[in-house]
Amino acid sequence: MKNDTNPDAEVELLLEALYHHYGYDFRRYSKAHILRRLSNRMGLSRLNSYSELRKMVLGDRAFAAQVLQDLSITVTEMFRDPGFFLSLRKKVIPLLKTYSFIKVWNAGCSTGEEAYSMAILLKEEGLYDKATIYATDYNQVALDQARAGIYSTENIKEYTSNYQKSGGKNSFSEYYMASYQRVIMDHHLKKNIVWANHNLVTDNVFAEVHLILCRNVLIYFQKDLQEHVYRLFYESLVNGGILCLGSRESLRLSGYHEKFTTVDAENRIYKKKYEAKS
Repeated sequence: MKNDTNPDAEVELLLEALYHHYGYDFRRYSKAHILRRLSNRMGLSRLNSYSELRKMVLGDRAFAAQVLQDLSITVTEMFRDPGFFLSLRKKVIPLLKTYSFIKVWNAGCSTGEEAYSMAILLKEEGLYDKATIYATDYNQVALDQARAGIYSTENIKEYTSNYQKSGGKNSFSEYYMASYQRVIMDHHLKKNIVWANHNLVTDNVFAEVHLILCRNVLIYFQKDLQEHVYRLFYESLVNGGILCLGSRESLRLSGYHEKFTTVDAENRIYKKKYEAKS
């Protein structure tokens, strides 16, 4: 970054440009995440400074789209952290079975692997036909891939192992069709999934839901933005609704800790306390 006299200021100007010109707000994301992704893009594009990167972003919409993809969080897999899904089966499914219908919000769904995992779990527990899964992300490219439900076969062995460890009741191969080097998720799993563009940073409450999964997304946010998202989740959940976070995330140090009880501390599963209506 030899041309940047003040790299921090240049990064701030770049993030301001992304927000004001394209409507995507990364200003309260973790600085480490932002710097890592921007540095990688600069290396690939042979740029020497953040100011050069900013000029490219402002002058080339296609290049700006690449940078937005770089900053997006797309790390996911089927039945990621199998112990979490096993805990869902044992400790959350019994609660969901008490509802006449179920609304699930998979926030930051990326390319959809977790949404399909949730659909499979609900199907095996006899709940899918009375459920709606709202799978949301701000990354339209990732959403389009999720909606298509087409994935590489190279990860299927790992996904199958995750599924089995999560308490899966069937053969995982029942849920997809293999074709060449791709697998296509069973279309029956898609019928109750609503894919939608939603930005946790800038958008409001998405829906009133019974269960929220937002795992390994908040670790990329600064604390004030985490608090904003916790408020969003709290306001979205019904009384007694369930919030599921990632293994490196916790409500413990947040301002919303007292508004939830802990269902499973190890797997970061929380239940919203009853809130009397005024």
